[in-house]
Amino acid sequence: MSSNWTKNFSSAAHQTRPSPIRELLKVMKHPGMISLAGGMPAPEVFPAEQFAEGAELLKTKADLLLQYGTTEGYNPLREFLAKWTAPRMGREVSLDEILLTTGSQQALDLFAWSMIDKGDVVIMEDPSYLAAIDTFSNHGAEFASVRVDSEGMMVADLPALIEGLQKQGKKISFIYTIVNFHNPAGATMSVPRRKELAAIAARYELTIFEDDPYGYVRFDGQHLPSIFSFDGAGNTIYGGSFSKILSPGVRIGWVSGAPEIIRQMAVFKQTTDLCSSPITQVLTHEYCRKGYLEAHLPNIIANYRVKRDAMEESFKKHLSPLGVTWVKPEGGFFYWLNLGSIDSNDLARRALDKKVAILPGSPFCIDPEAGIHASRINYTYSLPSVIEEGVSRLAQAIEEMKIPAK
Repeated sequence: MSSNWTKNFSSAAHQTRPSPIRELLKVMKHPGMISLAGGMPAPEVFPAEQFAEGAELLKTKADLLLQYGTTEGYNPLREFLAKWTAPRMGREVSLDEILLTTGSQQALDLFAWSMIDKGDVVIMEDPSYLAAIDTFSNHGAEFASVRVDSEGMMVADLPALIEGLQKQGKKISFIYTIVNFHNPAGATMSVPRRKELAAIAARYELTIFEDDPYGYVRFDGQHLPSIFSFDGAGNTIYGGSFSKILSPGVRIGWVSGAPEIIRQMAVFKQTTDLCSSPITQVLTHEYCRKGYLEAHLPNIIANYRVKRDAMEESFKKHLSPLGVTWVKPEGGFFYWLNLGSIDSNDLARRALDKKVAILPGSPFCIDPEAGIHASRINYTYSLPSVIEEGVSRLAQAIEEMKIPAK
């Protein structure tokens, strides 16, 4: 049957690309498949019993939970977050400086609506979070990239990049950075670079989106202050999420920033979804109010630390002899493998034949060629024994690719 849908799609619809992670979900269901590709939390760390305690509120506060909520979010939860994040933020933000969103992904979209005109330039790390790249691209952004090393964004490269873009007459919309346990690079931005980035933004009158969904999942070392805390000019908006510290199913993210940008994002949110779910906001606040968030977070960290360490040892055993290198993450969800001369797209296909799923690096890069010899690997979802088997299968695939064809 013929259809007029495709030919009548918008230009934006024709330019979108499917997420490789979502496409891989179909493959994950195959029997015997090991997934090192996604970015999902481990189901065994979900605090089901503690969270379920709040369900009683559906009976006693149905008028609140089952009704429309305010666009800015449930005030008691906003107040909790303002206090809980104060050590990282350098101060307790006010209510007009914090907005609750339907997951942190919506925060990126609302920020893009507020900041990007078609043809504007967004400065990002290369590699970067692929859903951020797609979101900003869908809003018409162009990109300029900054390299990443073991200390995060190479901030010293920014002034020359910014001045070069300005000479070309380009409007720079903002700088986007993932500061802690970078997705996908695994690196953490050092404190001197955080200070320098805040100073550069002030010097060139630019804004920063500081994305920090993994920051509270730290295994080694001390928590670091945010860029927001060093930004006396108020140019930084900070994004957080409950997806990694409670569960992605609650679909609650938040942003903290100057009242002007929070107000504008709230206006766009009014036309996007009116409000995030009052049910999950109230239940999440009840969970936090009882102290469960603070008490359970060490359990999450302990679970993931064991898996990170298991993957580290598996890499040393199976991949290091093959010339593969990586940076050991101090927290978060991911490793970024440098595969030498191996094409990661070819490797991903060969790995699937061995029933192990990985993600090639190109979708994470502003310049796809920059990720051709890299791969993002997740360790949080699988058990240590499964990680060992998955890395062993991956090593077999790499070995086969290194054997010259006869």
